[in-house]
Amino acid sequence: MTTSDNDQPPILAHKHFHSASVFTPDSLLREARRQKGVPLLPVPKVCLLDPDGDIVRQLKAAGRAKLHGGWVCYHTDLYVFEENGLNMGVVGCAVGAPFAVLVAEELFTCGCELLISITSAGQITPAQQPPYFILIDRALRDEGTSYHYLPPSEWSEASTDLVARLGTAFDDGGVPVIQGPTWTTDAPFRETAQAIEAMKERGILAVEMEAAALYAFARVRKRNVLCFAHVTNQMGQVDGDFEKGAANGATDALVVASRVAHRFRPG
Repeated sequence: MTTSDNDQPPILAHKHFHSASVFTPDSLLREARRQKGVPLLPVPKVCLLDPDGDIVRQLKAAGRAKLHGGWVCYHTDLYVFEENGLNMGVVGCAVGAPFAVLVAEELFTCGCELLISITSAGQITPAQQPPYFILIDRALRDEGTSYHYLPPSEWSEASTDLVARLGTAFDDGGVPVIQGPTWTTDAPFRETAQAIEAMKERGILAVEMEAAALYAFARVRKRNVLCFAHVTNQMGQVDGDFEKGAANGATDALVVASRVAHRFRPG
């Protein structure tokens, strides 16, 4: 152990960012397929992470979601559906940075080319009246997962190329989407008044639980990931909070995902 590692907390020590991991998603999925007797089947090229699970529940209720026959993740189900002529996959309830990145690693190993995360978020700076969406262009790294992918820094940033490719996708105002920074936390019930005020002073728009880690993963693995915060609440500080819109927000979230997917046109 070096002196520098001795002086650092475990979250920062012994990371060796340029070294390969011994445990890989490829080996995990290989053994899972063996155990379950499931063939190797590619996932859709465009997939969604739906931490709240509302998109999955709505698609299932409408009879639009079909289980993917080759998804062997031990922790989740992958559903396949069609939206505006494009075949897409969605994983629900992968909440928080470690879980989101675990699933992201597995999705890209299985053939995903674009991952879109649409997560509920609490309003920090009152840009609009909730609900609305934020295209997250950078996320403050107040979680642990990103520090296993990238050296310490304040922000994880979206790919500028991917953000630019969206262009005027949301300019018609049909679904309210703004662009800006968020705060990614591992501890939603430790959002103190002092911390919130500090985030406001930095111009942060909302708080969520996945974006910083997903963007760190995307940068290191050279993967296409875009994260959206669905600002649905003011942290329970007003009556009638947490209203997400039609179908618990799934209607508008699917519009956002479809527009991103059609701008990207993987393959």
